[in-house]
Amino acid sequence: MPTDGPGHLATIELRIAPDFYFTDAQRELTADPDSDSRYQFGGLPDQSSYVRWEGVGEFLVSSRGHQITARRFEEASQESFQVYLLGQALSFALVKCGFEPLHATTVVVNGEAVAFLGESGFGKSTLAACFLEAGYGILTDDLLVLKKESVKKNAGVFMAYPGPPRIKLFPNDARRLLGNTPHGVAMNSESTKLILPLSSLHLSRAPLPLRALYALSGPQEVSRKSGIHISVLPPRESFMALVRHTFNSRIVHSARLERQFKQMSQVVSEMPVRTLTYPRVLAQLRKVRNAILADLNPADLNLADRQQAACGD
Repeated sequence: MPTDGPGHLATIELRIAPDFYFTDAQRELTADPDSDSRYQFGGLPDQSSYVRWEGVGEFLVSSRGHQITARRFEEASQESFQVYLLGQALSFALVKCGFEPLHATTVVVNGEAVAFLGESGFGKSTLAACFLEAGYGILTDDLLVLKKESVKKNAGVFMAYPGPPRIKLFPNDARRLLGNTPHGVAMNSESTKLILPLSSLHLSRAPLPLRALYALSGPQEVSRKSGIHISVLPPRESFMALVRHTFNSRIVHSARLERQFKQMSQVVSEMPVRTLTYPRVLAQLRKVRNAILADLNPADLNLADRQQAACGD
């Protein structure tokens, strides 16, 4: 985590430990691991959390979230290990530090953050890659942290914080949208999705003001012939959308739920959530991108139309 400058959120120490360290921790689990999943979780008596991904690694997050102790399994690549460390495991630390990370991929449009909320498999990264194709940047892929800006010039603005310099895409999507043969590393042994590094030209490394939140409809909710629809949700539904797309749902206690209610209510009071429904057809993504750009600034509608024509849509 950044420790100074405009990107400071919290100081979280990372330690690497041998296997016996985690063997001892597993003996004290108060919740049984998920027997039918590659993912295992448990809470310890001292309020720390143990999480493990088969084929990747295991992590122990301290009770207050200021320390993550980790072990990478031998069969896991460094890239795969870092994705789980800086996404899944980090979400436990962030929640314990008082933040409410969202499951969102965020692009940069005109110096502002535009976030796409959705579960795994909803197409967040693929949609973001379509923005990359048009020259827009990416702020973070998968995990988004928002913080109310206290600086006077940005009073009342929620700032979106950057994530690691990579995006996760299936090879065909990367080839079609990024225009070259993808050179990435598999997320894990059971997935063909690749971890692709991003160059400095495609990244924003400083927090940016949040411009909009779009909740993606699930692929099963639309057909290939469906149109593109964007609508603003009422406050109650906006709140439920944010809660539904909270990144970490494992830590559940009254203090966390109360904080979550307050923080999500604050976001909704200043920025309602929009729903975005569109067919999951790769050839239609440029139209989806242009619809989003027009929604963000109706005055740019003609520009979006010109971009669409230039792309041959």
